[in-house]
Amino acid sequence: MTQTHKRTLLLTLDAFETLFHPRPSVPEQYASAAHHFGLPKTAITAERVLSAFKPVFKAQSQARPNYGRDDVIRGCYGGPRQWWGEIIRGTFSRVLAEHYHYNNITTDSDNNNSNSRSQVDLPDGLVGYLLDRFASKEGYALYDDVGPFFSHIRAVKENGGRLGPFERVVVGVVSNSDDRVPAVLKSLGLRVGDCRADEGVDSMRLLGFEERSSSEMTEGSGVNDGVSDIDLVITSYEAGVEKPSPRIFEVARRQAKALTRVEDLGGWTCVHVGDDVDKDYRAAVGAGWDGYFLARGDEARSADADNVIRSLVDLIPMLEAYR
Repeated sequence: MTQTHKRTLLLTLDAFETLFHPRPSVPEQYASAAHHFGLPKTAITAERVLSAFKPVFKAQSQARPNYGRDDVIRGCYGGPRQWWGEIIRGTFSRVLAEHYHYNNITTDSDNNNSNSRSQVDLPDGLVGYLLDRFASKEGYALYDDVGPFFSHIRAVKENGGRLGPFERVVVGVVSNSDDRVPAVLKSLGLRVGDCRADEGVDSMRLLGFEERSSSEMTEGSGVNDGVSDIDLVITSYEAGVEKPSPRIFEVARRQAKALTRVEDLGGWTCVHVGDDVDKDYRAAVGAGWDGYFLARGDEARSADADNVIRSLVDLIPMLEAYR
């Protein structure tokens, strides 16, 4: 008798600008926080913050790629909190230096670094406030289609898991980000399981925002007795590689296999959705997955992608139509 295998859908989604977005914009939140902590409104504006943030972020990303992961593993860096803290300090130092014409202030973007060699003093608590804000719902909002999409997927899971030809659905997030993503998603009301990247012992030594045990990274016990909206979260910081590399998709596939305890991946269909044509759509296709480009705004008109959707809800009938 021929054994039939359950057909499984592994559906992964990008996080930032796919599931959630800053609310209000990052420069506006930086400026508002600065005013709250006593920095002058005449000096700190959202426009000046944006102008300063871009070169500081670029320099930091070049100096310490992937949130300083390699240096964290070597024991000489503090991880994402330090990484973002340096960006915050560097951004405000640049804004204040330019406003007050401090000729003796040079920012790290001039020295392949992210904060200033001679930093402007910032009010106590400002950096920590922004770090905490952007690690929770305080800094973000879900897109309007996210709630209805997960309501449908949750109903599918709770009623036996069938979606079109698929008898089992595993939902994940694959994101070029640090480990704040699960906390942000949970804070925004989504149910997130515990399964994470497992890139050897190195991942367990990583300093970050999220504390967990090694068993949680692979077993994915979930956040409660109910069904998780998101079963696994794979960040570039924990996986050790960023999209568009196919390796991060392989990590997601491997973790889904460990989570479901299904050894044979031959009956799996892997789909990834995101708002970046290169890092999401083309990267997924290059990894042997099906890719969908989620056009937030007017990007669909110029998108060089075969599979384009404007809403996550539009994805559901497409998945149901799989053969």
